[in-house]
Amino acid sequence: MRFVRRFRRADSGAELIEFGLTLPLLLLVVLGMIEFGFLFREYEIVTNAAREGARIAALPTYSLTLTARVNNATARAKQYLRNAGLNDTIAGVTVGVGGTGAPVSDVLAAPATGCVWSVPVTVTYPHPVTFIQGIARYFGATFGNMTVRATAQMRTEAQASTCP
Repeated sequence: MRFVRRFRRADSGAELIEFGLTLPLLLLVVLGMIEFGFLFREYEIVTNAAREGARIAALPTYSLTLTARVNNATARAKQYLRNAGLNDTIAGVTVGVGGTGAPVSDVLAAPATGCVWSVPVTVTYPHPVTFIQGIARYFGATFGNMTVRATAQMRTEAQASTCP
């Protein structure tokens, strides 16, 4: 009986149990910060790739036809992704309205009249959540891929014309 009372009052090993209980939460926070850093890096790259694609789509020398506009803008956006270290084969690039390369008309404000044309380019990239996937399983959560998406729209370098 005395033996049991002695162990009931002893505190040895309490730190180890506390550490074991808090370690998964600490890992989740630290690995979450690392994951967010990688996600933010990819978001910046995807945003710049969309901007590069929109710039090429807006230039009249690169977009004589809608097909040329789509091909050139897609190639430039994917080249930017590849040069930044991302896998361009899994990225999606949409140029123009519905991916057709067609520009969007924007009505000019008074006192100007007519419409100007701009071309939107949307780049999507799947981001696998690798760092926190393992530790999140202990809490019953699962993560698939997060889609990083950015859209850039630039005005074409053509004169304002009548609105459709």
